[in-house]
Amino acid sequence: MENLQFLPGKPLPLGTSLSPEGVNFSVFSRNGTGIILELFESPEDSEPSVSYVFDKNVNKTGDVWHVFVQGLKKNALYLYRVDGPFYPNEGIRFNANKYLIDPYAKAVTGDSIFASLRNRSRRKPDFDPDLVYNHFRTAEGFPKCVVVDDGNFDWQGDVPLNYPLRTAIIYEMHVRGLTAHSSGGFSAAGTYRGIIEAIPYLKELGITSLELLPVNEFDENECDRKNPRTGKLLKNYWGYSTIAFFAPKQTYSSRQGGSSHVDEFKEMVRELHKVGIEVILDIVFNHTAEGNERGVTFSFRGFDNSIYYMLEDNKRYYRNFSGCGNTMNCNHPVCRNFILDCLHYWVCEMHVDGFRFDLGSILSRGRTGEILGNPPLLEGIAEDPVLSKTKIIAEAWDAGGAYQVGAFPGGRWAEWNDRFRDDVRRFWRGDSGAVFQFATRMAGSSDLYMQSGRKPYHSINFVTCHDGFTMNDLVSYNGKHNDENGESNRDGSNNNISFNYGFEGPTENPEIERIRERQIKNFMCSLLLAIGTPMLLMGDEIRRTQNGNNNAYCQDSEISWMDWSLKEKNSGIFRFVRMLIEFRKTHPVFTRTDFFKGKNLSMRGASDITWFSSDGEPEDWESPDNFIAYLLMGNSAATMAEFDDNDIFIMCNATRKDITATIPDPPEGKGWCRVIDTSRPSPDDILDKNNEECLQNQKKYVILSRSTVVFISKIQLK
Repeated sequence: MENLQFLPGKPLPLGTSLSPEGVNFSVFSRNGTGIILELFESPEDSEPSVSYVFDKNVNKTGDVWHVFVQGLKKNALYLYRVDGPFYPNEGIRFNANKYLIDPYAKAVTGDSIFASLRNRSRRKPDFDPDLVYNHFRTAEGFPKCVVVDDGNFDWQGDVPLNYPLRTAIIYEMHVRGLTAHSSGGFSAAGTYRGIIEAIPYLKELGITSLELLPVNEFDENECDRKNPRTGKLLKNYWGYSTIAFFAPKQTYSSRQGGSSHVDEFKEMVRELHKVGIEVILDIVFNHTAEGNERGVTFSFRGFDNSIYYMLEDNKRYYRNFSGCGNTMNCNHPVCRNFILDCLHYWVCEMHVDGFRFDLGSILSRGRTGEILGNPPLLEGIAEDPVLSKTKIIAEAWDAGGAYQVGAFPGGRWAEWNDRFRDDVRRFWRGDSGAVFQFATRMAGSSDLYMQSGRKPYHSINFVTCHDGFTMNDLVSYNGKHNDENGESNRDGSNNNISFNYGFEGPTENPEIERIRERQIKNFMCSLLLAIGTPMLLMGDEIRRTQNGNNNAYCQDSEISWMDWSLKEKNSGIFRFVRMLIEFRKTHPVFTRTDFFKGKNLSMRGASDITWFSSDGEPEDWESPDNFIAYLLMGNSAATMAEFDDNDIFIMCNATRKDITATIPDPPEGKGWCRVIDTSRPSPDDILDKNNEECLQNQKKYVILSRSTVVFISKIQLK
């Protein structure tokens, strides 16, 4: 690194800014007394090649420290060190011997913070190590920040797709997990490029939007437990433990070195957009991987601990609303700006279409943890002009007891609706008295979203997600089987609302298998024919199993990966889901923008939904039987041409008995035609458009136990 010149630089933007002349560095620290910029030649270096000590009279504006390094190039490697007082009992934890990752780093080398520090732990005292000032300094094995050139990528005219939320069909998936399994035969397995290779499959399935589990840089080697069956160290597979929020995960790239993984992420987004598939990021602003007072200092804690984190009254300790040791101080103005800057970067420079905010209720908490009525961060995100078309989805609860489903503040937020998950599971399991709740969820959850002025599509409906059973396991296990997580099966939820139908786990019993397959079809019908925005879990469409593990956060293995051989083995289920997605897209009654009004059927043209019992009479909401039927009027919003549709009649029989049900009269001049009957084997379970089966008996239909039936009204040809 010869011929470098250090000039005053400028305070904004924060992070690094590359120009033909060099790189501007800018970083925030209010209470630090001195900052050193460290430049490295290679990721393996234990010592910097060049150190620059900031002059607060030249290189500081307000609380922002800055320098311009003339002659520095793209892919330069750097870290910071910050000096200042060390009073951990007062929440002040500066230590000039700690190497720190830039909070605004856009790329990080693939080393392991936790592995490198575990190797050094023998040199540290075991008693209250956070109270002991560290005098040892080395960058050996420590990740380095990388200077990124954001202006040199060929986007080929790409922009975010930003589909209306009501038309979205979300597919929640893991970047590595989709293509890592050997059965897929991908040349770039487990990478961003692997997803590009999988595009034909995703396109065939018909989803519109990928929701990626965390891709912000995290350290998969932070786990210190072993799999008791294999003896191998477990991994942080899901990635809910961020170390660098602006940086895409380096080990998810097929290319190594410099910032090539940033370009590969961009290529993935660009190629997905070309075929009409959005990219939504699951992002984790509620906490960081630095953990509690005994955790690792590698970034925020070393720059300004008391600003970036919520501290207890005894400031040595961290408020822990995340369940992960610390909680980010999200509504502090500095943190708010950091989060908005991060979102802007992912939208403007990386072209993503939306975000799902993990433990989103933390973003509504004030500086001491109180729930705010009008949280400035949530309102700021909802009202931000750059993000006005970006999808913003909240996990509307946290580990501190906040639960805000249906009441998440901030305006236009959508929410993961766990009430949908639980009520649909209870209904199809056959729990007594589950009909009313099931009907409410199928109709768009107006009890949750209408009062706040939001729309049905603000409910993100799901039956399964990464956290819990897969859909196959939901119908195959009565209890969790998490022994391979190394926690003696104590981890993971015990409230799965599942049923194995007579045998725990895989079985060759054809009757049990028949029921399980039918129930999966029923769940898929409930998910994709409900009003709201559906979200499928990766692999449910081919019966992916985790062998009963309902908390596979640490399983970077075949337990979690997509087994592509299942596509052929369970081709009937895949066909059913693919055609069901197409059916939803074809009928706008399922993507309506307003809640049903439910007027009386006597004014047929004005009615939008009518509920029936099996005898054709109005539904008895007190009935213990889990049977419900309902008529959706296709022209109920005929003032908007896009909603003009067939009438659709749906019956759901979750009882253990076959029922001869009465069918309401079809519209004048039309007859009922069967599209779906989940009791029938493939390919008769769902019929192609224009090949629907017109009913011989327009008055009665025998719906078998545990089945969904769907009719549409069509003109009868004589």
